Amino acid sequence: MDFELDEDAKQAMVKAQEFVKNYFTEELAAKSDAKEEFPWDLVNASRKEKIIDFSSPWKVLVTIEELCRKDPGLGISVTISAFGAEIFMLFGNDYQKEKYMNPVLGGKATMGLGVTEAGGGSDVANIKTEARRDGDNFILNGGKMFISNGQISDYFLVLARTSPPPSPDKKHRGLSVFVVESKLPGFKSNKLHGKLGVRATNTAELIFDNVKVPKENLVGEEGKGFYYIMTFFNISRIYVAAQGLGIAQGALDRLINYSREMGKVNGDGEIIEELQVAIAEIATRLEAARNLTYKAASFLFKFNPNPVITSMAKYYAAETAVYATQKALEMTSLAGITSDLERFYRDAKILEIWEGASEIEKLIITRMILKEQRGN
Repeated sequence: MDFELDEDAKQAMVKAQEFVKNYFTEELAAKSDAKEEFPWDLVNASRKEKIIDFSSPWKVLVTIEELCRKDPGLGISVTISAFGAEIFMLFGNDYQKEKYMNPVLGGKATMGLGVTEAGGGSDVANIKTEARRDGDNFILNGGKMFISNGQISDYFLVLARTSPPPSPDKKHRGLSVFVVESKLPGFKSNKLHGKLGVRATNTAELIFDNVKVPKENLVGEEGKGFYYIMTFFNISRIYVAAQGLGIAQGALDRLINYSREMGKVNGDGEIIEELQVAIAEIATRLEAARNLTYKAASFLFKFNPNPVITSMAKYYAAETAVYATQKALEMTSLAGITSDLERFYRDAKILEIWEGASEIEKLIITRMILKEQRGN
């Protein structure tokens, strides 16, 4: 296996590093977190400089990692404007790609993905939002919860039930995906306040009250929506893992800097043993998480995804981010909780929840391993 990134990816990494040096300030990060404000000026600057290069998934992956290394809230805000666009790429028709996907990839529009509901987070097949046929339209009713870009998106890809399941054990059937423009009558969004972390990102509740969606906004085939969403999650989990790598690396950077400063304070320049052990533990877990993530990405980016490796990478990178930030806080004590490490710690926790909670990822791993051993 080749562990070396190609030159394009390396250049994307350097470009991201230069961007954060010029635009990611502690003042902006603290303000966006404290006031829960989406950093539009920063996002517009990233679009102008084409920081997210969708021509290569490796470029996207390493860019996410570098941006989150500097600040997770700002980094995710910059990279989330096209959340869900892969569904257009894989299952949308030419009309939908031209009207909806291309403006997003070109930095001229923002989109979101409406899947999670108050009673259906990990259990995607149990959603209650419905889309009923009415001539040349579908009438959408229901709601979504914890939706990224919920108040700032121009349109959403929304999963809704278009027909009842054939049996209780086949709830995943009869679900479809629609493009829903936020300007349509009957659509409403309510911003969610007081999140634990990633407060710079915009998160909202979506409400659909007899929203009339044209039939041409049905993505792919009716009734195949569950499979489209699961396919997307196998892609997005790689990028969530990259967020985890960035956060863990950022925590490690800060712990190393603190250790060096402590050596200067002590007058001997030596890093005390307890700090050395903590650095080694974080660095080792980070290396393991990065290898898992890059291995999963190498399968996915060659159009041969391995769901087991993907789930391993997602949950382990997320847990590594939480471990690294917690360990760094413990080691830095008062200096840490009064620095941006406190924000890193809060921001890390969401990675164990969104795009498949860690417990769900572990269930996927076990079930697929057992299935493979049975030869099915």
